[in-house]
Amino acid sequence: MKICKKCIQPDTRPGIFFNQDGICGACIWENTKKNIDWDLREKELKKISEWAQKSTESNYDCVIGVSGGKDSTKQALTARDNLGLRCLLVNSEPEGITEIGSSNIENLKKLGFDVISLRPNPKVTKLLVKRDFFKHLNPVKITEFSLYSSTYIIADKFGIPLIIQGENPGLTLGTSLTGVGTDENAMKANELQTLSSGWEEYLEVQGIEENDLYFFHYDRKNLESRNYKAIWLNYFLKEWSNHNNAIFSKQHGLKWRSDDFDPNSIGTYLPYFQLDGDFTQVNQLLKFIKFGFGQCMDHVCYDIREGRLTREKAIELVKLHDGKCSDEYIEKFCNFIEISKDEFWKTAEKFRGDVWEKTGDGNWRNRIWSMF
Repeated sequence: MKICKKCIQPDTRPGIFFNQDGICGACIWENTKKNIDWDLREKELKKISEWAQKSTESNYDCVIGVSGGKDSTKQALTARDNLGLRCLLVNSEPEGITEIGSSNIENLKKLGFDVISLRPNPKVTKLLVKRDFFKHLNPVKITEFSLYSSTYIIADKFGIPLIIQGENPGLTLGTSLTGVGTDENAMKANELQTLSSGWEEYLEVQGIEENDLYFFHYDRKNLESRNYKAIWLNYFLKEWSNHNNAIFSKQHGLKWRSDDFDPNSIGTYLPYFQLDGDFTQVNQLLKFIKFGFGQCMDHVCYDIREGRLTREKAIELVKLHDGKCSDEYIEKFCNFIEISKDEFWKTAEKFRGDVWEKTGDGNWRNRIWSMF
């Protein structure tokens, strides 16, 4: 097992890359950013924007997938106000959308955008969420298919030549060993770690037909044949970061959790992540069981790289909060897929990864933590 020597990211993350010095791909990207000619990147971005304005067959120049959160607010305002693009925003509504999530989508609309909200058949979604929980211990897997694909589908149907996505995880998480790579090409979103298994796997589910899965995949070959482009915006923007995007978006009406929120209820100390759906908190708990880290680990690593946390403080926060999840969220999830909490925990234990080892008193010890 490896732990990055700069941040504290473990090698249990699928697709993670470490160089010969033991530095993870995300830290390598953060260092690479110092030597990038950002003026040239900005010119490249403006050239793409001008191409979109000339190439569009629609009332819109670009389509942007949004949740209403910090990154999508940054994307939308950058595209419109900095690049001069006419934007169509697409929101794939999550199951269990929160009050804050609904408020933030409404805020985006009020900032002056046309927005299409999509919600795949909830009966189908429920069936597939349950399937993914039992088969992959990843209940939000299918929702990520619709989250990404809906944007590409709308671009295709409306004749919009440019799709703008937020950040390439091959860069920001260091998962460059996945097919998505480390460049600007977001047309390869179907090769992201979660999506790479392919939407066709859901055809094995009893009662599910191809027509039920329309909003869960996009026709990449058709888009490419029409010379459409899809880009990761973070590839072009020097100032792109979780913290900066959150501050920027709050200045434009974004709401996040109150200052007195309980970090152990959601498994992290930061108030501006995963605002639109309650099931994400459960999924982060399950990720912790599978791989030994949850969203607090992700977040401290961002803050270490950007100079807001020391490694020592980051370790302290991870030991306090990582993998925690309020019983309220677990109960909501169990009620949604109609299982008992006992069945929930029995299933989760079947996926407990090698990063865990039993102690003498019968409890589980996280081997990652023991390395700190």
